[in-house]
Amino acid sequence: MNNTEICEALFNAFASGDEEAVRALCTPDMQARQNNNPPFDLDSLLAFSLSVGRVVDNFRYENAKRSQTDTGFVEEHSVRGVLPDGSDLDLAVCVVADVRDGKVCELREYLDGSAAPGLTAALAEAH
Repeated sequence: MNNTEICEALFNAFASGDEEAVRALCTPDMQARQNNNPPFDLDSLLAFSLSVGRVVDNFRYENAKRSQTDTGFVEEHSVRGVLPDGSDLDLAVCVVADVRDGKVCELREYLDGSAAPGLTAALAEAH
């Protein structure tokens, strides 16, 4: 798989909640960051992703624009779905990733947090 195929497979796995596929596409020591906050590991990323999938109905990625880079990939996409209060979730996100030996080893996600209060509230209520 080339890096854009890895990218597509990774986000398909996240969207469908396929934890096994995500693990197969990432190094065991993969590190992720959101908006330059402290890094977290693959288990934490999966737990967060599965939590989002539980609180957002019809969770999906749309309008994906992928580019391969020398060290990985960049993907811009819209995160969409319906929040528990019935409002629409629509977040513009950019993800930059490094790939080593065919696996994602670092993932950096950037989004406008001010556009996510409904998601933040839904996640807080779920815990």
